[in-house]
Amino acid sequence: MKHINIFAAVFSAALLLTAVGCAPTPTREGTGEYVDDAVITTKVKAAIFNDATLKSTEINVETFKGTVQLSGFVKTEAERLHAARLAREVKGVQSVKDDIRLK
Repeated sequence: MKHINIFAAVFSAALLLTAVGCAPTPTREGTGEYVDDAVITTKVKAAIFNDATLKSTEINVETFKGTVQLSGFVKTEAERLHAARLAREVKGVQSVKDDIRLK
């Protein structure tokens, strides 16, 4: 019986540490948020890639807690605004930080 109590205590402690390790903080995403952000990043990249007016290889996309950050280079201000607009239209995007620069 004593072994069962020790095993239960160790198992409970391990379970608690695992749950706390997956919890989000202001500077770190939780597991679910990481997956959600990866999906958002993929959808934004696809939207930019499928747009014939933008060179997708020169635009970088990163997502953290629903905020999409665009960086890279485009030729015109219209392209910069268009890329940001495409990102905002993706479901799940909370906000867009536009750090795209003109060549």
